[in-house]
Amino acid sequence: MASFMDMALAEARAAGIRGEVPIGCVIVRNGEVIARAGNRTVTDHDPTAHAEIIAIRNAADLLGSERLDDCDLYVTLEPCAMCAGALAFARIRRLYYGAADAKGGAVDNGVKFFASPTCHHRPEVYGGLVEAEAGNLLRAFFKARR
Repeated sequence: MASFMDMALAEARAAGIRGEVPIGCVIVRNGEVIARAGNRTVTDHDPTAHAEIIAIRNAADLLGSERLDDCDLYVTLEPCAMCAGALAFARIRRLYYGAADAKGGAVDNGVKFFASPTCHHRPEVYGGLVEAEAGNLLRAFFKARR
């Protein structure tokens, strides 16, 4: 588990170097990484190019299916509402995330997307993995921008 979060952190660091908000994601199936990505919203001029969305697209393409029901997703920051919706539609089995996001998170904060009665699929959720490191990466990124 920690090694997959380390890979997500590496993707986050690479995104930060590109000038993107440093968030990274890894999707795992049967113990193997099948997709990984960092944020690309600035690079791609695409507000939907969050790490989770890119990784889900790549995993779905690789598997030839829109359903990733036997896959686990590791991400460095609590997903936003858009990404939580994508996880539900993709039928992600388990979500592991690093830092909580009191402002923009939608899993354990904000709208608590998976707790909504209209949410059709709820992954198992495990938050707080590598929380300090993921949070420090984000704080350093934004501090350097101010």
